Formats: sequence, C-alpha cells, structure tokens
Amino acid sequence: QVHLVESGGGLAQPGGSLRLSCAASGFTFSSYALSWARQPPGKGLEWVSGITSEGDTYYTDSVKGRFTISRDNAKNELYLQMNSLKPEDTALYLCAALRDGNSWHQWVLYDYWGQGTQVTVSS
Repeated sequence: QVHLVESGGGLAQPGGSLRLSCAASGFTFSSYALSWARQPPGKGLEWVSGITSEGDTYYTDSVKGRFTISRDNAKNELYLQMNSLKPEDTALYLCAALRDGNSWHQWVLYDYWGQGTQVTVSS
C-alpha cells in the first residue's frame, strides 16, 4: 500500500524557516518525480516545486531563492527547506509523486498524494 506522509509544518514568523519532510512507502520512490504543492485557505491547489528522479529541481517564481527541494532516495524521503517565509506562504502543503517530471502542473497525472501538513506564517 502506498503512503506519502508529510511532516514539519507549523507556525512560523515572517522571515522564519521551516523544513517539511515527506516519507514515502509502497512504491519505487527513486523512479518517480516528486512535487510539493500547496493550497492556501479558500484557494485552489498551487504547484510549488518539483524534483525529477535524476535530481533536477524546479520552482514556481514566488518561492525561487527562498525554498529548496531535495530528496533522499536511500531513505525514501522528500524535503522542502523554506526560508524567508512570508504570510502568503500560509497553506496546506502536500507532497505528490508522478512518473513524468515534465508535467508538474497536470494534477491528473500524479499517481500518489499525501494528506498534507499545515504551514502558517504569522506574527
């Protein structure tokens, strides 16, 4: 059975940092591209960052230079280091897996999703 379990969310002050983790099981983790997506309160799902099976990384413009995605295939874990957090980063953050790293924004192509971890940025 496939599981993607996010952790590391919480309350942070503007300018602060959080590190999200996503623990995966039940599928060949190293063969999949992986994404972080987020859903702000009352809004739709937004793609944040992706990493291919080869380790190439991609970011939406609003987080470039502040967020860093990484993966550890030995541990079957995905990470998102979030620095210089802003109130507009407040959202439910989800990790997801897909086979084609060229299809980041096509939600229907994602094979597996986690339940999400809440990030709130507020003073």
